[in-house]
Amino acid sequence: MRAGPVVGNVPAPPDGDGSALLDGVRRWLAESGAEPTPARVAQALRAQGRVLGDAEVLGAAERLRSELVGSGPLEPLLADPAVTDVLVTAPDRVWVDRGGGLELTRVAFPDASAVRRLAQRLAAVAGRRLDDARPWADARLPDGTRLHAVLPPVAIGCTCLSLRVVRPRAFTLGELVAAGTVPPGGDRILRALLAARLSFLVSGGTGTGKTTLLSALLGLVGPGERIVLAEDSAELRPEHPHVVRLETRPANQEGAGLVTLEDLVRQALRMRPDRLVVGEVRGPEVVHLLAALNTGHEGGCGTVHANAAADVPARLEALGTAAGLDRAALHSQLAAALSVVLHLVRDRAGRRRINEVHVLERDSAGLVRTVPALRWGAEAFARERGWERLRDLLRSDAGDV
Repeated sequence: MRAGPVVGNVPAPPDGDGSALLDGVRRWLAESGAEPTPARVAQALRAQGRVLGDAEVLGAAERLRSELVGSGPLEPLLADPAVTDVLVTAPDRVWVDRGGGLELTRVAFPDASAVRRLAQRLAAVAGRRLDDARPWADARLPDGTRLHAVLPPVAIGCTCLSLRVVRPRAFTLGELVAAGTVPPGGDRILRALLAARLSFLVSGGTGTGKTTLLSALLGLVGPGERIVLAEDSAELRPEHPHVVRLETRPANQEGAGLVTLEDLVRQALRMRPDRLVVGEVRGPEVVHLLAALNTGHEGGCGTVHANAAADVPARLEALGTAAGLDRAALHSQLAAALSVVLHLVRDRAGRRRINEVHVLERDSAGLVRTVPALRWGAEAFARERGWERLRDLLRSDAGDV
């Protein structure tokens, strides 16, 4: 007797008929309205004239439970504390990222339809529509996991499913030093940055650890301060006693109820924030954020996608121009609002690290540019020509940095 394929950590029933057997159990449970408990699954198996041992019954019950109320075959991967991303590109092509780059797993779906069903069910759990009329969804699941799914024919061949795991506890700065994200001694500079209430942005590409670093830094904010977060998808989880979390909302099927990040930033300004945080600056909200940081809201911060720290002013200029703010006005506000850019990268081995720290200054034409102050070093940050400027900004709180 041969074993069935591995689906998650639960083997399918033997003899190669696992899918047909489970389909019969699903139909029986649907018609009876019963929950997929082991006793009910055993009853459904008997109704089909099948007699299996306890292990097979428990395996079938677990597979059904994970399909109906969990994340199906992906559940053991999402439960792995080392996994940050789970990516499905085909029924037998399930990838994970454990911090060292993508790895192909042995987990497999029965067919492309099973991937589509899981994506649609997860989207429904998150309150999103995912069908032929709207073949993609971007949402947050109840446990905080970030979901993105694209259905065929937009995704060629099979539903493309991406899950970004948000851990319930933020990393501490010490853990980021131990992991190599922050070089030895770099934590003192970051602590001084928060203590000096400087406004800053964390930049980098997708998956470089921007949210992870920002969550850890917000945990350093004094307990007497009020942090107000405005996010497109609530991913920041700072370890802090006073956090207000705001999240955008898409329009319903009638086109009503849309809440944008721009709306949230405006509302956050009315909530007496000591620290205003925009999870990701990527649209018109940049105008309100810069305005807020120029009206006494010190210590504000956020993340932005950029190829390098030097590209951040151009990135913000593009966003501001699209929002109707002219170039000169944006650079004037930027110069007064923002002090530091922390740029993250992933190296060839997949490790995330702070590659550079830049300070901002205005050139002779009045435009803002960034100046490298610190660069990654295995033993410590290497000082660049902007270090004196950064040290002056931190001087009151940096001690002997």
